[in-house]
Amino acid sequence: MPSDLIRGWKPVRVKKTRLNKELPRSPSDLRTERLLRYPSLRRPLDLLFLVVCIALTADVLVPEIWGNGKTKDYPLWFWAGQQVLRGKNLYPDDPTAYFDFIYPPLSAVLLAIPSWFGKIPLYLCLSFLNIVAWWMTAQLSHAMAGSGRKPGPWLEALPGLVTVTFVFDMFDLGQPNLVLLALMLYGFWLLRDHRGWMAGSMFALAAAIKVFPVAVLPYLVWRRQWAAAASMLLFIGVFLFVLPAPFRGFQHNAAELKTWYQGMVGTSSEKGFGQRDEQNWSWVNQSIIAMTHRLTRPVNYNQIDPSKPARTMNIANLDFKTSNWIVLAISLAIGLGYVAVMPPASRRTERSDAEEIGILFCLITVASPLARQYYFLWLFFPITVLAHRAAYDPRPAVRAGTSALLAAAGGLLCLSLPLFPIDLQAYGNNLAATILLAAGLVWHILDPPTEDVALPQAAVELQLDANNKAHSQG
Repeated sequence: MPSDLIRGWKPVRVKKTRLNKELPRSPSDLRTERLLRYPSLRRPLDLLFLVVCIALTADVLVPEIWGNGKTKDYPLWFWAGQQVLRGKNLYPDDPTAYFDFIYPPLSAVLLAIPSWFGKIPLYLCLSFLNIVAWWMTAQLSHAMAGSGRKPGPWLEALPGLVTVTFVFDMFDLGQPNLVLLALMLYGFWLLRDHRGWMAGSMFALAAAIKVFPVAVLPYLVWRRQWAAAASMLLFIGVFLFVLPAPFRGFQHNAAELKTWYQGMVGTSSEKGFGQRDEQNWSWVNQSIIAMTHRLTRPVNYNQIDPSKPARTMNIANLDFKTSNWIVLAISLAIGLGYVAVMPPASRRTERSDAEEIGILFCLITVASPLARQYYFLWLFFPITVLAHRAAYDPRPAVRAGTSALLAAAGGLLCLSLPLFPIDLQAYGNNLAATILLAAGLVWHILDPPTEDVALPQAAVELQLDANNKAHSQG
């Protein structure tokens, strides 16, 4: 063996030499080339990121320090944390009564820690979590896009620019959806590294904070990610029952969980579901459930604001039960279609995995019973994947088609800006953008470039193992 190869040899990753120069890169090699990094003051794009984060944090802190107090959900989070600190109830005894706090008890327990120090430390902590989550979301999205390329500055900035209004909502409202997205992406990052138990704990934490990420569980089961699925179920139990018990008492926590389930999950009627009837069928909700009911029943989509005249958009006049059957049929068709386009394990690649997960994020977003405007922040990853295809796909026609698709989806998302009438949201502009992005990802899964088809993930890993074994024996 040449002396220079001996000096450069490492047990896991071999330095590139003529012997392995033509060997396809493995997922671990690709991750090594795109190490997650901290923001750098030497990068203009990172400086812009820091400036925007300071401005968004000021939007949270300035009204509290020098104004009349921050509004939106921030006072509610402080109240929930104080309820835990004082040992008081989070929900009314009657599950049919109005809930001020609609999240599982774990969320309040997590809020209690910074709440102990006061409102401003709590708000600052939540803003810092959003900053970290935003940075990590961008880093993980580009690293898992499956292109094998480091993005240039413009490509790196594109998904953040498209979704910046959603990020503003995260800071302004104090909602956790950006943190949940970062947790989910980190879970899939761990899953790529065959760390299923750790990945499952990330998925479980996201679902225990706000329930809708639990929709990832069927995907894990279908892909036979048994360790991740088992870990997710185990840690959901830990986060919901075990972790809050020392702070709330086991019986108190169990009783509150029961009340929360009855009031949030176990209620559904023609008026609505959960605790926010006025939002469920109104224009603010662009989930599959809400859109189906607005199109099949004479539902007033202005019901969130009684001062506005009643408006309907139904093309049919069905009853509540029939509309629910249509929702079920649509959901089943989408699920079966998703399974049909997923490549078998022998043909999976880094590229197809990115597209597959991108579709999953689209589906989780619109499958949530309540999909408000800021829920569509989860399109960050699908947009990133398609942006990489538009930039790096070897086929010019595919690059052009993907760019046009991204432009159309971006145009649809822009229709949610305040300068456009809310009727466009009632008709589902964000849902239409999600469908368009998912269709683009399906297109790429079904029509990968030739060289990508020839390099299935399993074969790459086998070749890498064989090459390392040959070097170690040499």
